[in-house]
Amino acid sequence: MEETQDKSYKEYLSQITSFIFDVDGVLTDGTITVTTDGEMLRTMNIKDGFALKTAVDAGYNMCIISGGSNEGVRKRLAGLGIKDIYLGAHNKIEQLQEYLTSNTIDTSEVLYMGDDIPDYPVMKLAGLPCCPQDAAPEIKAISKYISHKDGGKGAVRDVIEQVLKVQGKWNGNFDAKYD
Repeated sequence: MEETQDKSYKEYLSQITSFIFDVDGVLTDGTITVTTDGEMLRTMNIKDGFALKTAVDAGYNMCIISGGSNEGVRKRLAGLGIKDIYLGAHNKIEQLQEYLTSNTIDTSEVLYMGDDIPDYPVMKLAGLPCCPQDAAPEIKAISKYISHKDGGKGAVRDVIEQVLKVQGKWNGNFDAKYD
């Protein structure tokens, strides 16, 4: 945790039922490798993936809202059990409202992690707006929590682990699962 931040964000952790994440700059480091065929490749952190799967398995609502439209990203996230994946979302508020309405979720229960200007309007509505440490200054300014990790380097794991630990769902019974 960053010691310089207002610690009041911890008060929100017990209320979180839903996680919403951007992709580029949050689940990835924002780097895109373009192949000679024009395919855009992204790299995701396996520890972030473990945390996403753990939260899904623990019954949390999980949603991805991204302006990008890479089908490889959709396959990776669907493989972790995430059903609500909005790619090519140019109006993230519209996607957020659709998701919240269809799942009867109040904004106060939502942790949203974004990193750049397209996330700004959505983050203003979330109960717990968060960002990676390498997010844009405007996003840091409205975040109640700034991870000590960069995007694509464990920031997603950081916030998920904090919520699940506060709610007593992180360590579960890992020994029984992995014996």
